[in-house]
Amino acid sequence: MTARVGVFGLLGSGNLGNDGSLEAVLGYLRAEHPDATVSAFCGGPAVVSARYGIEATRLNWYVDEYRTASSPRAVVLKALGKLIDIGRTAAWVRRQDVVLVPGMGVLEATLPLRPWGFPYALCLLSVAGRVLGTKVALVGVGADRITVPATRFLLRQAARLAAYRSYRDELSRTAMAEMGVAVPGDAVYPDLAFSLPVPAVPEDPRTVGVGVMAYSGSDDDRAEGDRIYRSYVDAMTRFVRHLVELGRPVRLFIGDRIDTEVTDEIRAAVASPLVTAAPSATLEELMTEMAAVGTVVATRYHNVLCALKLGKPTLAIGYARKNDVLMAGMGLGGFCQQARAVDVARLITQFEELERRGPQLRETLAERNEENEQRLKHQFAALSASLFPASEVR
Repeated sequence: MTARVGVFGLLGSGNLGNDGSLEAVLGYLRAEHPDATVSAFCGGPAVVSARYGIEATRLNWYVDEYRTASSPRAVVLKALGKLIDIGRTAAWVRRQDVVLVPGMGVLEATLPLRPWGFPYALCLLSVAGRVLGTKVALVGVGADRITVPATRFLLRQAARLAAYRSYRDELSRTAMAEMGVAVPGDAVYPDLAFSLPVPAVPEDPRTVGVGVMAYSGSDDDRAEGDRIYRSYVDAMTRFVRHLVELGRPVRLFIGDRIDTEVTDEIRAAVASPLVTAAPSATLEELMTEMAAVGTVVATRYHNVLCALKLGKPTLAIGYARKNDVLMAGMGLGGFCQQARAVDVARLITQFEELERRGPQLRETLAERNEENEQRLKHQFAALSASLFPASEVR
């Protein structure tokens, strides 16, 4: 019989990295399981249905789930939604043979995250899967230490109850082990986005790609969010202005639609025709735009990943340990800074060294990318062996 496969997550909600992970999994399903019937339980069902041609259902009953409740009515509706979503999630899971959670940092709280938002939804998914006999797979996901007890509990339970787990780096597997999840049978593979195709686009070596983010700290930094945001944007603006003073064209990239506020602010502050912005709506569009630049400086994880996948000498202005791990694994561990405290003078020095070593770094990236593609073939083969034995499809 035809396998019924669900995909789950904050997909179609404006985050290009999340949608890129979905694209990687859909590519795998179409290549290895072309008869599978695929549907989504996701944040942006209209976008997912229109873009990928699959049936999609809204993840939460309450449409403003991920906005701060600003009135007593909103508080009541959010609470009611938690109860309604138990039945909605179970009903959707019951219709699937397998549910895939494709990549994404679903087991981390490196950016502001409320426990009763997505962590609650993910826990509901795993509980429903266990009760109803539907296999839930966390495929190539990211994880990190979590300090908020409620968030840690919900994500730990979600991971424990999953039928299959793999991680995008050793940092993630170690973090889950420290949280009490048994990980000896869990494998580590490269991020799913490394399996996406590379666009063939002419490169202008003088153009610098700068990926920015509406960054205001981690889940533990809510009280300092405005200061962190201002410090980060000011630093990135100074760096872009430095490049313009050298006569270098700059192409600004985003990784989420909320990042456009930063690109708008930088362009207004620098006020130069050398600075343009790429209005990318998908990871494929981002990679096409990024393929045309010579060097990349970026913040969001999947901006950095796309640059590395394209073989670009890359400098990461990271917001979490995962950025450093990614860069080290690709041979560029010395080209990192932290987004919460960017040292612009050091950034300029690092950028100059990055360009001097460009040819050597491109060779290293080509080798690592080939290794990643081979390892992801093993990931998809392992996934098929674990989740799609023909005798178990209902």
